[in-house]
Amino acid sequence: MNLASRVGQVKPSITLTISAKAKAMKADGIDVCSFSAGEPDFATPAHIVAAAKQALDDGKTRYGAAAGEPLLRQAIARKFNEENNLPYEKENIIVTNGGKHSLYNLMMALIEPGDEVIIPAPYWVSYPEMVILAGGTPVYIDATAENQYKITPDQLRAAITDKTKLFVFNSPSNPTGSVYNPAEVAVIAEVLVEHQLLVVSDEIYEKILYDGTVHQSIGSVSDAIFPLTITCNGFAKAFSMTGWRLGYIGAPLEIIKAMTTIQSHSTSNVCTFAQFGAIAALEGGLDCVNEMLSAFAKRRTFVLDAVRSIDGLSCPAPDGAFYIFVDVSKSGLDSLTFCKRFLDEQKVATIPGVAFGNDNCIRLSYATDLATLEKGMERLNQFMGSL
Repeated sequence: MNLASRVGQVKPSITLTISAKAKAMKADGIDVCSFSAGEPDFATPAHIVAAAKQALDDGKTRYGAAAGEPLLRQAIARKFNEENNLPYEKENIIVTNGGKHSLYNLMMALIEPGDEVIIPAPYWVSYPEMVILAGGTPVYIDATAENQYKITPDQLRAAITDKTKLFVFNSPSNPTGSVYNPAEVAVIAEVLVEHQLLVVSDEIYEKILYDGTVHQSIGSVSDAIFPLTITCNGFAKAFSMTGWRLGYIGAPLEIIKAMTTIQSHSTSNVCTFAQFGAIAALEGGLDCVNEMLSAFAKRRTFVLDAVRSIDGLSCPAPDGAFYIFVDVSKSGLDSLTFCKRFLDEQKVATIPGVAFGNDNCIRLSYATDLATLEKGMERLNQFMGSL
């Protein structure tokens, strides 16, 4: 069978592969500590579940608008205006089957063969693959631990060519947890305005912040950057709604129309009754988010202290999300070998940094309970001692 050539150009998701292996090992009764998936271990808050159940009882089970339930689009626009200082209208919003789907549809709507897309590294695994599927070329800017895995304006300026179509900005970051402060966001925005370059800002971890760190939406920096900005978000991380598959984008109307056309011929509308749960998430206050954040903060402190106490390991403190990006280069192993051996020998699942564009590191997710983290950190100490 001759498959389309585009399939061979895309690498399978190492994140999902390792997570699946860890789940299979658990199903076989093996005591596995999984720090691989970026999935909160909390139940979806009760008021969100109740709203979806009520929608089912109310018969919200029919096809809906391809761009999303109008009441949800309005709630998202209100959220952007009130929380992010982004003056989107309902017409500037599209609801998608998860944040990943938002970004995929965007790349399909925007990127053509010959277009370059600038992506800071380390990066979320799917950014470059989406660009490649759309026929574009990923261009990477390497960020270092010394600079908290954040790029500089000069690095961005140097990467821009006459082929550059889009810049991908992710703060708070997956996999590093780094967060650009408002001043840093502003100078990045200046470069984009200078070159009239579009930016997609992936802000799905915006509510998971520590130690007084502030999230700044890049589109809110100035009137000049807003028309160049596409803002992507979703419900999975902050509201523990990973399986609900609900994401959204705010963007110029032309882009929203193009994405809606693509969506109408692929997935059509997002699950109708789930969207009413999303409305409840946006309108129900942030008490549930803050409760989860409090637990994440305790886990972050524990894992950071544990990693830093182990000879041969180092990592900067993450200011957001629920990951730490650990430098394991002193182990003498590349990141994929490290993770494979760690899983086989100590039954701990982690993600190799090569999947994120940095082969010196591994990603640990602390979106799991403290008892599992304690067991996993002890196993990490034993593994490093065995090398």
